[in-house]
Amino acid sequence: MATKSTKYIPDEKKERKEILKKYKEILSYLYDKTNKEQRLLIRKAFHLAVNAHKDMRRRTGEPYIYHPLEVAKIVSQEINLGTTSVVCALLHDVVEDTDYTLEDIQDIFGEKVAKIIDGLTKIEDIVINDEDISIQAENFKKIFLSMSEDVRVILIKLADRLHNMRTLDAMPLEKQWKIASETAYFYAPIAHRLGLYSIKSELEDYAMQYTDPIAYNTISNKLKKSEPERETLIEDFVRPIKEKLKEKGIDAEVSSRTKSIFSIYQKMKRKKIDFEDIYDIFAVRFVFDSDVENEKPICWAIYTIVTELYKTNASRERNFLTNPKPNGYQALHVTAMSNSGKWVEVQIRSKRMDEIAEKGFAAHYKYKEENKTPKDYENRVEDWLTKIRDILKSEDTSALDFLNEIKLNLDLKEVIIFTPKGDMKVLPAGSTILDFAYELHTQLGDTCIGGKVNYNIVPVNHVLKNGDQVEIITSKKQTPKADWLDFVKTSKAKEAIKSQIRAEQKKYYDKGVNLLKMFFEELKIKYSSANIRKLQDALEIKSPIEFWNYIAIGKLSKNRIRKIFFNEENADLEEFQKKFTEKKHETSLEQLIDEELKINPEIFMLDESFDNIEQVQIADCCKPIPGDQVVGFQSSKKTLVVHRINCNNAIEQMSKYGNRIIKARWRKEQNIAFLSGIRIVGFDKKGILKDIIDIVSSDFELNIKSINIETKRNVFTGVMMLYIENVNTLNNLIENLSKIDNIEQVTRIGF
Repeated sequence: MATKSTKYIPDEKKERKEILKKYKEILSYLYDKTNKEQRLLIRKAFHLAVNAHKDMRRRTGEPYIYHPLEVAKIVSQEINLGTTSVVCALLHDVVEDTDYTLEDIQDIFGEKVAKIIDGLTKIEDIVINDEDISIQAENFKKIFLSMSEDVRVILIKLADRLHNMRTLDAMPLEKQWKIASETAYFYAPIAHRLGLYSIKSELEDYAMQYTDPIAYNTISNKLKKSEPERETLIEDFVRPIKEKLKEKGIDAEVSSRTKSIFSIYQKMKRKKIDFEDIYDIFAVRFVFDSDVENEKPICWAIYTIVTELYKTNASRERNFLTNPKPNGYQALHVTAMSNSGKWVEVQIRSKRMDEIAEKGFAAHYKYKEENKTPKDYENRVEDWLTKIRDILKSEDTSALDFLNEIKLNLDLKEVIIFTPKGDMKVLPAGSTILDFAYELHTQLGDTCIGGKVNYNIVPVNHVLKNGDQVEIITSKKQTPKADWLDFVKTSKAKEAIKSQIRAEQKKYYDKGVNLLKMFFEELKIKYSSANIRKLQDALEIKSPIEFWNYIAIGKLSKNRIRKIFFNEENADLEEFQKKFTEKKHETSLEQLIDEELKINPEIFMLDESFDNIEQVQIADCCKPIPGDQVVGFQSSKKTLVVHRINCNNAIEQMSKYGNRIIKARWRKEQNIAFLSGIRIVGFDKKGILKDIIDIVSSDFELNIKSINIETKRNVFTGVMMLYIENVNTLNNLIENLSKIDNIEQVTRIGF
């Protein structure tokens, strides 16, 4: 992982040597895989990149050319791509950052290289007239448009992002948050979907290092401390297996790998367990060389040896030999109990499977070209790319909607569904009867009214489970509904529904436009996209089709438009609030806090350039309190929402709108309380609630807003909302509550 860099002192003579050294490393690695003509092309790209970036330096102070050289190295050595990809990696920033144009690149290197470079070049000439437009989402969409034609675009982009993450410590804090959030939200899942496990894990760990440094360093230190014990355990575990393999004449390389820090942390949060309670922190891997026909028999032979020597956990066995993961991963997994009483995950795979597992999509194509891929192997990544192309066909999908759709399609979890005749279909986890209907045929989906799952009648939104046998029920009177879009999972279903709705309701568009223009003209309101959006937001109608249909069928009156645009509704609301306030005799603490934030937004120290902020809001999703590391997110021109930096919602927002991040920190002298919460889990006993309240109310003198206790089979779970002035008080409270007898776990809500 990255360490804080020391100040870089330029030395042109040393730098020239280093540039040449890096170039020769790339060429040396590729030498046996390229011919003379290809090596000359790489040299031409190298010289052009050096010349184009000659006066440029990175924020670290190093020559900028170091970056494209490192990206080219990752592309060739870590992703296993060839000449064209290395040329594009060397040139990937030339058009964006120098005077060279795409036309220049095409003239020198040809159309294919120019197209890939175009896909890697950020969009800078977008005219932003809408606050909801995300430049980042527009750039992601452009990458996918290019990727649908040539997957090397995203592979080179991943290499670019990986090197940026390796050198991220040189960037300012707000840039670190933005780039790390983008990486966790978008790039790491893409790497996973493409089967690039090593790159995926490294990206996740780097992102966590910046978005949640405390948790990252805690787990990292525990891994280092337990390393000697793990090494001894692995050595003792594999010794008898190696002896048996030798007896059977099976030549297999043995290695071990430790679970990534991010994966460990996610499991701790998901399972609500401590580091010490995770039994698959490390795994032992057996990799053997074999022709395709003998891969499976050898895997099962090694499996038999392991299960004869050790007791195994049947619930943890995974057969990815006959059912590869959607990213192409194949292996046999078994979890065995070692002689020291620790569970050990064993992964068994051939060298072909191992290379695909580590280098993903690119490795798959290497074996496909060499005819070394099993005949029954289904390339699920190609299927995924087909789905992406289907999403891109949608004409009315905004960049943000597209990004959200892509996120859904990055999930590797799937369900296997059977037709009444026993034909198998693979769908994303969470798919419904309607998704299955559209998967079979568009006409079935359009007329679907429900289905039979394992002979039981269910509605169209019924979520399917692995192994379900499904029969679709249709009606000639049925037509696609707009609310179907709320629960279908697959892009094929969504696009088919949108297409039918567009065709059905298009006739309403012209009528709706003419009516609205007439109303606006009579009320002297300018007919503009901004005013249409204002009206649409006020009516809370998200779909443009539904919006124009709503107007066309006469549901929108001129009087309603007048109220929206001339604040008559606001006047009514203010009058209501005034009457309500007059009746209320005292103000709650929660209201006082809200009022205090409105009066004193300077409770957060902001950059001087953001002195137009009028309102500061505490994010409900993570409820930061003084002492937490926080980031400000400008949700509108005058409103700042403050999140904890490790909040998932904040990470998602920063990944989409990185330009709206504002530095924020707590003022030391501020003295108001903030609503926070804790979750308490333990074994029930008489008087335990009194013990908890005594500590909270008497010892810490805190104001409790609410407390809820549930008991089931002698185990109780309590959720307490209270007002806290700072994070130190909260941590001390958690520590004291943890000391109560029978209390097993006390955690902050949102952790």
